[in-house]
Amino acid sequence: MPTTLEWHDIALRLLLTIAAGALFGINRSERGRPAGLVTTVLVCLAASVAMIQTNLLLLTTGKTPDSFVTIDLMRLPLGILTGMGFIGGGAILRRGQMIRGVTTAATLWLVTVIGLCFGGGQIALGLAALVLGVVALWGLKRLESRMGQDRHATLILHSREDGPAEEEIRGHLLAARCRVISASVTHRKAKGETRRTLEYEVEWHGGRVDEPPPAFLDQLARRPGVVMLRWKA
Repeated sequence: MPTTLEWHDIALRLLLTIAAGALFGINRSERGRPAGLVTTVLVCLAASVAMIQTNLLLLTTGKTPDSFVTIDLMRLPLGILTGMGFIGGGAILRRGQMIRGVTTAATLWLVTVIGLCFGGGQIALGLAALVLGVVALWGLKRLESRMGQDRHATLILHSREDGPAEEEIRGHLLAARCRVISASVTHRKAKGETRRTLEYEVEWHGGRVDEPPPAFLDQLARRPGVVMLRWKA
C-alpha cells in the first residue's frame, strides 16, 4: 500500500471497483439472485472506500520509521470482512434438503476482497481476482450445469392388503436406477380393513435440472389396492 495517494489514484481505484462490482452483479441479476447489480456494486464500493480511507490515514509525515508497528489501521478492513461474513450468512437459505444462496454469499465475499484490493492500491491482485472470479461465475457455472449430481426423493404409497408387494416396488425402483437408502412399512386398521403405508428414501445420479418423475409411478398408482401415491423429490 503506497504511503502517498493522489486523486487520480483514487479515481482509478473507484472506477475499477465499480466495474468489478458491476460484472459480478450482472451475473447475479441475470440469474434472479437477491444480491444483484446494485448490491454487489455497493458492497465492492464500500470495501474500496474503506481501504482508501485506511490508505489516506497511513501518512509518514512527522512519524518515526518504527511508528508503523503501533498503527493498527488494518482493523478497519478486518472489521469489514467480519461484517460481510454475517451478511453472507444471511443470504444462505435452507429449505429441507435444498440450500440456496451459497454462491451469492461467496460472490459478496469475493467482491468485498476485490474492493479491498483496489482500495488498497493492489491493482494487479484485484484485476487477477476479478478475472478469475468472472471465469468461475460464467465459465465454471456452465460446466457445472452439464455435470450430473446425486438426486434424492421420497416415495410414499398407501395401499390395502391387496396392493403391490414390497418386492415389486423395489423392483420398479431398481429398474429406474434408484437406490433405496431407507424403507419403512406401517400397518394400521381402518374401517375393518388393514392399510399399509410404504415409505422409501431413494437416491439416483441424474442431471442438475428438474427431471420428470419416473414413468413407473403412473403404472404403480393404477394398480388395484393403491389408495394414494406420492413422489417428493
